Amino acid sequence: MKQQPVNTNTSRRQFIRNTSLSLGGLWLTNGLLARDKGPVYGHNHVQYTLDTAWSKCNPQQYPVNDCHEMVQDKKGRIFLLTNETKNNILIYDTKGQLLNSWGHAFPGAHGLTIHDENGTEFLYITDTVKHQVYKTTLSGEILLKIDAPMDSKLYSQAEKFVPTETTIAPNGDIFIADGYGEQYILHYDSKGHLLNYFGGRGSGDEHLDNAHGILIDPRRNDGSLLVTDRTRNCFKRFSQDGKLLDIIHLPGACVCRPVVQGEFLYAAVLRSPDMDKEGSGFVTILDKDNKVVSNIGGSEPVYQDGQLQAMYQTDKIFFHPHDVCVDRDHNLYVAQWASGKVYPYKLRRV
Repeated sequence: MKQQPVNTNTSRRQFIRNTSLSLGGLWLTNGLLARDKGPVYGHNHVQYTLDTAWSKCNPQQYPVNDCHEMVQDKKGRIFLLTNETKNNILIYDTKGQLLNSWGHAFPGAHGLTIHDENGTEFLYITDTVKHQVYKTTLSGEILLKIDAPMDSKLYSQAEKFVPTETTIAPNGDIFIADGYGEQYILHYDSKGHLLNYFGGRGSGDEHLDNAHGILIDPRRNDGSLLVTDRTRNCFKRFSQDGKLLDIIHLPGACVCRPVVQGEFLYAAVLRSPDMDKEGSGFVTILDKDNKVVSNIGGSEPVYQDGQLQAMYQTDKIFFHPHDVCVDRDHNLYVAQWASGKVYPYKLRRV
């Protein structure tokens, strides 16, 4: 049989078509695999998949009670603070493997802050049961203890000092939020001597109600403080001497502490629209202009005439989220309070 000549143009077109179909199939397969990892949560390209089994801990050996807060150190390790005195601190790698644990002396372990002091990192722990604040090494050695400032005459009894959070200035000064107590922001030097205070209970904007969290905002050069006013659904910005500078209104969101990485501000929303509704939490994320751009498990942020509309839970993925830790890859870890003693969840950025 006489062999037919090969049409090279047709062969080339066929090769390109087959290759394109193969690549298209690969793209489709990868897309399906991404979807197989679970639903995507969030808005405006700030979105995540959810891993509820991130922690590889054995709950019989390393139980948790309330998982209150989490931080990441320079080595990339994740420190979790729980008020379970069998192990107040659990130290993980980012894959959820337990590396170490310590701590049996903090029944009210609540706030956890990490601070780099001349190249060495330290932890600051607030205990709402013992009414104290501690500075420790990363391995748990207590270096400083701050009790109720009775000499200030702000407190009629030590038990009314119920600190929930700290933030540390570059010079080592310590700012304490008395979020479950008399609602003062207390300014100490690095040795634990009281320098100043502001806030306190009251109805004016300069006052606070449930001053649950505090942070020196690294996005600003003025050293200003972001302070939670949880029952009033907002963060308030103060100068370090207590002057009110701004209010970031977050209607419907009972926010916990502010957490900043890069230009984004993150916060766990314990409940919505107010503190009376159980099991209604989500996570909110704000941009550099303090505009909400994404809610994880919550409603899409909507602004009308420049005003943020009330936010609320839409997906029952969290019960009572209490803190957000952001790792170097922009993944989130969410610790929860009063949520069935669950370990933290991981949210992977997509």
